Amino acid sequence: MNSPTAVAIDVHLEPNWWRTTLEADVQAGLAGSPKSIPAKWLYDEVGSQLYDEITKLDEYYPFRREREILRERSHEIVAASGADTLVELGSGTSEKSRVLLDAMQARGQLRRYVPFDVSEEMLRLAADDIAEDYPGVSVHGIVGDFERHIPLAPIEGRGMVAFLGSTIGNFESAPRRRFIADVAATLDPGGTFLVGTDLVKDPGRLWAAYNDAAGVTAEFNLNVLRMLNRELNADFDLGGFEHAADWDADNEWVDIRLRSRIAQSIRVGDLDLVVEVAAGEEIRTEISAKFRLEGIVDELAEAGLEMVGQWTDDAGDYALTLVVKT
Repeated sequence: MNSPTAVAIDVHLEPNWWRTTLEADVQAGLAGSPKSIPAKWLYDEVGSQLYDEITKLDEYYPFRREREILRERSHEIVAASGADTLVELGSGTSEKSRVLLDAMQARGQLRRYVPFDVSEEMLRLAADDIAEDYPGVSVHGIVGDFERHIPLAPIEGRGMVAFLGSTIGNFESAPRRRFIADVAATLDPGGTFLVGTDLVKDPGRLWAAYNDAAGVTAEFNLNVLRMLNRELNADFDLGGFEHAADWDADNEWVDIRLRSRIAQSIRVGDLDLVVEVAAGEEIRTEISAKFRLEGIVDELAEAGLEMVGQWTDDAGDYALTLVVKT
């Protein structure tokens, strides 16, 4: 029996990165107009558990649709990429990676796996599991912020970068194009980029996906205030806010906010910050952009990436698009 491959881990985040970034984001976001809190802060331990519950809800289809495509089309995707290295941005537990890794291994073309995540603890656990389950495959984990550290990932040759979960939809247009350009600049000619995107559809279905009957998404959204109370000594009253998520037809995204039920004054103790919030005023916590198939291809082409293939689920709700750097 083969021995597990040794795991290499590169840590590119400063020891105090989490705290200093949180402080800067909250200071800038709550002073802005409209007020905002970046979506990445929704995912503390409790938030991550709640999101896992959301993926199992009847109303929330994207997770199931992406899994359907990966399950049924992974061998086609891998064959089209020709990749011997898989780099997954926001790899988490690496659960989705395994479908692609299995397909690459079945074709005899799997050489290296590069999980990339901000959570060092989670990444180390996942990387060790992958090394044990795929002996002989090099595992090189990257602990970093994919908005800054993509150029530091080892993606040489015929590497495939996977960005799944429709996470790209959390970017507004300009930063999304910058992000795609960063990925393109890091790829070698022949390298590929696989991106998952939720598609534009009936507004009623989109509204239901972010306003589930059980209220799990509302609890997930409100939990960010609980996190700020704990981490920054703030005094948000969760009962003073309500979850709001609506389809913005002009921008083609779901706009997710926390709406103040009353006029209130909030103190963020560790920042020595007092925030005045009017009744009905909103704090944006996330956008979830939806895409059209031709629009995805056009945005990727702007960065010099040429489409190789595009796959949707049977219902046409979700897409995986594979592009190559020529």
